Amino acid sequence: MAQKKFINPDGMARPGAYTPVVTAQGGRTLYIAGQVSLNEKGELVGRGDLMTQAEQVWRNVGLALKGAGATFEDLVKINVYVVDYKPEYRDMLHKMRLRHVSKDHPPASTLVGVQALAREGFLIEIEAIAVAD
Repeated sequence: MAQKKFINPDGMARPGAYTPVVTAQGGRTLYIAGQVSLNEKGELVGRGDLMTQAEQVWRNVGLALKGAGATFEDLVKINVYVVDYKPEYRDMLHKMRLRHVSKDHPPASTLVGVQALAREGFLIEIEAIAVAD
């Protein structure tokens, strides 16, 4: 059985939106490749629209988790890459993330602004690690 511990160490800021340290023992570790805004037909969803792409990306993360017998509650780490990131994107990305991850025990998280992703038109990519039973 997977056991996860979400730690906010003393002496560190308490970010609330993510957990600084997550430990996991037992269970199965799932490494989810970077998910982009492609639908099941391989078509780009939301060209030029970051929020529409983010919705599709989270949908794809959910499908990947489900395909491996896991849920969003099993996430322990996410890395989010956003093309031409601007600080004003933070709140909308945070709200989108909270629709999917645990509010009580959010995964460790990194948000990185990048110049480009693997294919023209991609605006956001999320890779994830989950630990499930």
